[in-house]
Formats: sequence, structure tokens, C-alpha cells
Amino acid sequence: MDIGTGDQRATGQAAGAGPSAQPVVPGAYLALALAFLGFTVNFWAWALLSPLAPRFKDALGLTPLEASVMVAVPVIIGSLGRIPLGALTDRYGGKLMFALVSYVAIAPVAFLAFADTYLALLAGGFVLGIAGASFAVGVPYVNGFFPPARRGLALGIFGMGNVGTAVSTFLTPRITDASSRAVAFLLVAALLALIGTAFLLVGPEVPGRAPAATPFLARFAAALRNGVAQDLSLIYAITFGGFVAFGAYLPLYLKTVYGLSTTGAASRAAGFVLLATVARPVGGWLADRFTAVPVLIAALAVVALAAIAASFEPSLGVAAVFFLTMAAALGVGNGAVFALVGVAVPPPQVGSVTGVVGAAGGLGGFLPPIVMGAVYGGTGSYAIGLMLLSDVALAGLVYVALKIRPYVRARAVPERAR
Repeated sequence: MDIGTGDQRATGQAAGAGPSAQPVVPGAYLALALAFLGFTVNFWAWALLSPLAPRFKDALGLTPLEASVMVAVPVIIGSLGRIPLGALTDRYGGKLMFALVSYVAIAPVAFLAFADTYLALLAGGFVLGIAGASFAVGVPYVNGFFPPARRGLALGIFGMGNVGTAVSTFLTPRITDASSRAVAFLLVAALLALIGTAFLLVGPEVPGRAPAATPFLARFAAALRNGVAQDLSLIYAITFGGFVAFGAYLPLYLKTVYGLSTTGAASRAAGFVLLATVARPVGGWLADRFTAVPVLIAALAVVALAAIAASFEPSLGVAAVFFLTMAAALGVGNGAVFALVGVAVPPPQVGSVTGVVGAAGGLGGFLPPIVMGAVYGGTGSYAIGLMLLSDVALAGLVYVALKIRPYVRARAVPERAR
């Protein structure tokens, strides 16, 4: 299957009918609201360790590498876990799987509320990764409620649940300071229980959903061979990987280059995350209106230019403009990628393909910080690292234009002639 599969829906609009002519099914907006809230809470849980990492490092006498591994474990598991969870959602449906993921995540959150050794933090973080994999449950679930011409915006709104990481950055340390780590973590555990129960009691099921009948390994292999999964995994590794990488690495960059305090650098990094999150539904909406390909090309071009401009280390105010511009472009690109998944993949396969693409995006966030750190260590400057980011974005732009665009055009022409 190539990117054009899914008939003329891959162009973003139906022939002779705009998005407003395609009604949503009953329960769609309730499902979208629950999915957004569930994704937000699960991402808050997924990011519980990161904002407290400096405290764990000091309290347990961890090396920088040990602290990095502690933070990375749930992220890695959350990325890889999207593959089986996406396939399970194809089989059992998003309502049940969202409830199950939320309930399962309660255990590691409660465990980590009282963990006091490094090994305990690693073990809890490993299981906590399932909360980050909830993304692969929400995409096929939301996708099933909306017609093709509205899926980009709907999936973009769902994707705004990424804000859960920013919520954790702001609230987890503050609640810990005001009371204790146990109170902060148990609050999240209670919210997970509330979300899981809400899905079971009032969460609608996708009308007419046909459970995938083929075994998991067969569906996983098919997803890996799928042209959509292969092409969009590469692009999502750039757009979402860039979002993850800068969300995690920007505080250190700002502190090193511009001498900001830890709090000041973290606050500006949170602004980067928030803007990228808000831009995600904008990317989906633009893909609904103009198709995903030109939106992706424009977004990657902006990322490339902003990275080049930031590499010259201008004043803090000017650099903030460049980084926020990059954040908006990455968010738009993320929304456009899954707008294309939503219209180009048959509904019974959306979960499996989402798992593969989502895993690639999550894993794509690990290489840039390593490269940036290595470049800075070797040169005393981040300029080469940012230039490399620009090169990667430009390579992605060329790939979209030469590999993905012809698929969409070839499919769109006969459909528009009808």
C-alpha cells in the first residue's frame, strides 16, 4: 500500500464536498474530549520523573549518566510500547484500551511515590513507559469517529495532550515543594483512575468498528511493510523527534549559551513545548484544507531556516523568536503527519501504523541531544549541531517532495476528474 491508498481522501477533501458536508458520528466530540484528557493525564504520568531528576540526582548521589538513564527509561519504553498498543487497539478498540492503559499506569505511579533507591526508580520508570504509549491508542480511537476531511483537525486536538509534559514540568515540583513527592504522584494516580473509569462508564465505542482478526505479528509485519508507515516514520522522527529533543535539551542550551537560571531556562523551554502543542491542531486543520504534503514541506522549510538562524547565537530575544518559530513549525508538521495517516490508512490498520510511526517519532528525540552534547563538547559551540538539524529538516523536505508528493498527486488526479 502506498501513500495514496484511501482513495481521494488522501488529498484532504472530497470531490465536490467540503469538510462541512461530512457529518461526524454520534459521540464523536465526547470521544475526542475523553481522549484528549486521557492523553494529557497519561503524559503527565509519563513525565513525572523528569522534573524531579535534579533532586533524585542530589539525594541519591547519581552521576549525570545515571540521572539521564533514569529519565530516558520511561521515554524509551513509551516509544517502543506504541507498537503493541497500537496493534491491540486495532483488535480490542480504543475505549477498552484507554481504560486499561490508564489503570495499569496507576501501579508504577504509586510505586514511584515512595521509591527511594536508584534501582527502584529504574524499575518503576520502566513500567511507567506504558503511559507514554497511550498515544497509539488515542489516534485510531479518535480517527474512527470523524470523516476523512475532519480527521486532521480532530487528531491535532487529540495530539495537544502532549501538554501533559508541560503540566508535569510546572506542577510536579511545585506540589512536591508544597507537600511531598507522595502527594504529587498519588494525585496523578487518582487522575488516572478517574480517566480509566470515565472511559468505561461513558466513553463511546467507535460505531461499526470491525476488530482486526489477524494475529499481532502479522499485523506488525504488515505495518512495517506499509508505505505510509515507512515514509511517515521518517518524517515524524524529524518533526516529533525535534519536538521531544528540544523540549528536553533546550533548558541546558539556554543555560549554557545565555546564562539563564535553571528556573528561567525551564520556563522558556515550557513555552516551546506549549507553542508546539497548540500548533499541532493547526497543522491538522491546514492538512484538511490544503493536503498534508505542502504543509509538511512548508513546516520543514521553516524548521531548517530557524535552525540556521539560531546557530549564530543572536541575542536572547532574537533567539527566542527563532526557537518559538521552530516550535510552531514542528507542531504543524506533527499535525500534518497524522492527518495523512488518518486518511491514507484503512481504519482496521490505523492502530498498527500509528504504533510504528509513533515509535519512530519518540525514538527520533534521542539522537539530537546526544549530537548536540557531543558537538558542544568537541567545539565549545552548538552551531554545528543546529546546522545538522537544518540539514536533516531539508533532507526531510526533499523526501516529502520527491517520494510522498507523487503518490498523492497520482491518486488525486483521477478522483478529481470524476
